[in-house]
Amino acid sequence: MKNAKDGFLKGRIRSLKFAFRGAWLLITKEDSIKAQLGIAVFATVIGVYFNISGTEWMIQFLAIGLVLVAEALNTAIEEIADFIHPDFHVKIGSIKDIAAGAPTFAAIISLIIAGFIYIPKINLLF
Repeated sequence: MKNAKDGFLKGRIRSLKFAFRGAWLLITKEDSIKAQLGIAVFATVIGVYFNISGTEWMIQFLAIGLVLVAEALNTAIEEIADFIHPDFHVKIGSIKDIAAGAPTFAAIISLIIAGFIYIPKINLLF
């Protein structure tokens, strides 16, 4: 919450505190984020193993970030929907399904990017 007495710098530091608290909540409470972080660690290890280029690292981390952001926003939308209408409702279910589509799209794009990065490297092994 914004404090009127905070200056610019103090306000930014408070904002960072809230942002890191939110990230910590996601990491510790959300199974989908835990799974995506596991995949991100695996992709990083594979990237080290195949010695991918700097450009490939940038693209890989952008893809990882895209998936994590989509998962976080999906979680926020689901939390809001559950807060507004805790009981089952067809419209809330539809909203949550649509929100779940975002990380699905992000994951598909990330798999395509992984294919572009790693398939040529795997083919060189055989």
